[in-house]
Amino acid sequence: MYVTVGLPGAGKTTAARRIEAEKRALRLTPDDWMIPLYGHHNAGGKRDVLEGRFVWLALRALRSGVSVVLDFGVWARDERSALRWLAGRAGADCELVYVAVDEVERRRRVKARLESEPAATFPETLDDFDAHAGQFQVPGEDELFSSVIDDPPAGNDTWAAWAADRWPTSGLSD
Repeated sequence: MYVTVGLPGAGKTTAARRIEAEKRALRLTPDDWMIPLYGHHNAGGKRDVLEGRFVWLALRALRSGVSVVLDFGVWARDERSALRWLAGRAGADCELVYVAVDEVERRRRVKARLESEPAATFPETLDDFDAHAGQFQVPGEDELFSSVIDDPPAGNDTWAAWAADRWPTSGLSD
């Protein structure tokens, strides 16, 4: 399983499409589904519902021997740790593909995408950019290049329990 990591406009979906072609992998990108289904990038929490179903589908595909690219951005270390653990539990390796770009270029890309593909793009305000940058936890080398996975946060016996709460539609439970 490949998991793209980064902020909007960093180039995650471009990287995901490249991996999809090179590895003949199933690419699951919520942005490709949200506007056609709901007309908005979150639509009252529906993105989490969709991501949960993608996690469910990814695990089924991995167990069948199909490579998967999850193109979610996964801004939090806990999300990335859970996905790495879940992939291992499904008998697969997990590679985090961190896509970084400087803030000026990221803003330029999002603006250009909004101008060239407005029906397929989510508008970002300056406040959104600042909020997103503040919420994003940059992955460290320990995440990117180590097989060691953090323990689940307090109150969760396993990463499956944590993921079932984070992505309720993932079908996960202990």
